[in-house]
Amino acid sequence: MGGALETAENLMHAVIEWGIILLELFGVCILVYTSVTCFVKWIRKEQNIRLELAQGTTLALSFKMGGEVLRTVVVREWRELGILGAVIVLRTALTLLLHWEIENEKKDLEGLEIVTDESILNQKKTRKPEEKAGNA
Repeated sequence: MGGALETAENLMHAVIEWGIILLELFGVCILVYTSVTCFVKWIRKEQNIRLELAQGTTLALSFKMGGEVLRTVVVREWRELGILGAVIVLRTALTLLLHWEIENEKKDLEGLEIVTDESILNQKKTRKPEEKAGNA
């Protein structure tokens, strides 16, 4: 029975280690992809770059935090658990800060769209009838 438990424990550790590696890898890939994509958009002077960058970074942090949570399963010492706890707290704080940034950016973009729409409507209303006839 002891051999079966030891085998099961070794299998669990192997699965957890692979899970940690995959989650960390997904987080890094998402962060690199988002950064490169946003950099290209910045060069092209496109809009909504900050929003996309914040959303991609938040997603990447979520994957990396999942890896840290998995790592807590195999921790054997209190010192390691303290370090992992600190990393999780820092990543959670970053994620919350990014969510706040995303919400503010969305509000700013909505305000910009409303102002743009209103200015177009005002331009149409203030045009003189002869201008409308000349443009038609």
